[in-house]
Amino acid sequence: MITAIVGAILLFLVVAVVVAIARDRGPGPDDVAVAYELAWDRLDFEALFTVSGPPLRDGLDRRGFVSAKRAAYQQQHALTGLTERVGVAEMAVGHAAAVVVTTVELRDGSVVHNRLELVRRSGHWEVVAYRLVPAEGSAPADGAAATGG
Repeated sequence: MITAIVGAILLFLVVAVVVAIARDRGPGPDDVAVAYELAWDRLDFEALFTVSGPPLRDGLDRRGFVSAKRAAYQQQHALTGLTERVGVAEMAVGHAAAVVVTTVELRDGSVVHNRLELVRRSGHWEVVAYRLVPAEGSAPADGAAATGG
């Protein structure tokens, strides 16, 4: 009798955990966009690969991507740690696509805005396009889209 009750309780707990995990939608597009910005600031190419979709991975697998980026930025130590704070200025979210405009406050007091386009694949948001938002009053530059490096 006690064995059956304990078994039923354990079965209930297992089902509850599975349901809770299945319902967890993971980080939202805003969290992924902020993580992308911070990964670039830290030159954390492992994290960058994780939150980037195929269009930003240069056709490389994780190992190739990380190696290529490390080699490209090996002498660029001055590019790390420039960010004081990252926030979300605007966000539009659909079922499988989102656009997030971030506000990046730099340590020198300047502020830049970036437009990140994300898609939802396999239940996770990925950054697939990234570009600097021109400052008000300035003309957009040709080829304003950036691949992140």
